[in-house]
Amino acid sequence: MSRWDLVITDDTDRRVRSYLARTGGRKGDLSRFVDRAVRQAIFWETVEAIWERNKHLPAEAVQSLADEAVAGARANRHL
Repeated sequence: MSRWDLVITDDTDRRVRSYLARTGGRKGDLSRFVDRAVRQAIFWETVEAIWERNKHLPAEAVQSLADEAVAGARANRHL
């Protein structure tokens, strides 16, 4: 596990801590919240990059590529 030193605005700090307090936050929830936010940001950046890379392809070709990728992942899951 790694440690980060982050600098954020006071407003963001208040908003996040208020949100965590309203939702029954406990010790460690701030770290989990940041970890989840970073993972989501990376996921959506990746999705947008894939959309941009494939925007020139017809929808059927994109669906075919997705189907192949899913089939390959499922086949490798049983190895």
